[in-house]
Amino acid sequence: MNILVVGSGGREHAIVWKLAQSSRVDKLYCAPGNAGIASLAECVDIAATDIEGLLAFVKANPVDLTVVGMDDPLMLGIVDRFESEGLSIFGPRQNAAILEGSKVFSKELMEKYHIPTAAYASFSDPVLAKAYIQSSDYPLVIKADGLALGKGVLICDSLQEAEAAIHTIMIEKKFGAAGDTIVVEEFITGPEVSVLAFCDGEHIVPMVSAQDHKRAMDGDQGLNTGGMGTFSPSKYYTEAIHDICVQQIYQPSIEAMKQEGRPFTGIMFFGLMLTDKGPKLLEYNARFGDPEAQVVLPRLQTDLVDIIEHAMDGKLNEMDIQWDNQSTVCVILASGGYPIQYEKGYAINGLEHFQDHKDITVFHAGTRLDNGKYLTNGGRVLGITATANDMTAAREKAYQAVDKIHFEKKHYRKDIGLK
Repeated sequence: MNILVVGSGGREHAIVWKLAQSSRVDKLYCAPGNAGIASLAECVDIAATDIEGLLAFVKANPVDLTVVGMDDPLMLGIVDRFESEGLSIFGPRQNAAILEGSKVFSKELMEKYHIPTAAYASFSDPVLAKAYIQSSDYPLVIKADGLALGKGVLICDSLQEAEAAIHTIMIEKKFGAAGDTIVVEEFITGPEVSVLAFCDGEHIVPMVSAQDHKRAMDGDQGLNTGGMGTFSPSKYYTEAIHDICVQQIYQPSIEAMKQEGRPFTGIMFFGLMLTDKGPKLLEYNARFGDPEAQVVLPRLQTDLVDIIEHAMDGKLNEMDIQWDNQSTVCVILASGGYPIQYEKGYAINGLEHFQDHKDITVFHAGTRLDNGKYLTNGGRVLGITATANDMTAAREKAYQAVDKIHFEKKHYRKDIGLK
């Protein structure tokens, strides 16, 4: 079987890496891919959002299945377009991907189907939004409605900060059209947990839990990023919590989308907050998380190709998906200045230490090859994932590996896995 993976980040590297382990895979392509992915797949110079270009490539080459890693092509309707040409593709259709594409839609869905979440109000008029926050309790959360690379969520400790956030999102358009509408949300507290799930439109199979670190600096300080590291499993996500989430969040979500005429096939991501009043849903994503994929997929023991095929055939209920009991920690190495302003093109040294390492996997995110040399080419450059029997050992292995990899202005958090 020949498979095309769409995307270019650490998540896509993790997907390609896991697919490459399947005895059923003959050849892998990735569009556009990155320097690390190129060691496992043939990288194709087509942007992930160039749907017609990707379609032409698949029709001209022996591709049996396309797997979409990124959110943008899903929102643009790549699945619908490929299916209209009779091509096999894994991911939610456009009308289901709205679960991530619009926070207003997802909050309204939660409310309609009684899925526990934070109280909220939505606004497309900044004047009305600013009037609403005059009488709000603080802190509160302000979110851009659409996609903003994981950075469109602002926690505001005062009225002044909230007014500035509304101005930044809705007037200055920092996140473009994603900020035409905003969600103003109650601030809730507790451990945050990420749970991804395989979905086939009717059945949902949750994966093992993970915890992300969104802020740029240690101690959850600094700006929100796409994710500075993650680990699996979460010590807070117990069997009892899992059972509640299945009954109150996961199963109602897949049933709600079916009820709305938007059956969801693909990867549904649940961003959870474990509050003192029980688990609440913060947000959905419509694909693997990044960097959650880098700690969850290494623990998957069942062939990912088999899972994808069962999902596409509506038969996930016939699978017994297996996970190992080890712990995984992923530390992101970023370019100095990320997520605001950073430089590219610095040489990366030390990768040769991990070419055949059993317990350390280096997932490339923002890299490129130049005359056989790996160079930085993005804000998040590498994800260093370590596997061990317990979290302490996995964390120690990850940071030992971090110390062996060097590039100018390397930035990383030193507290991944301590939550």
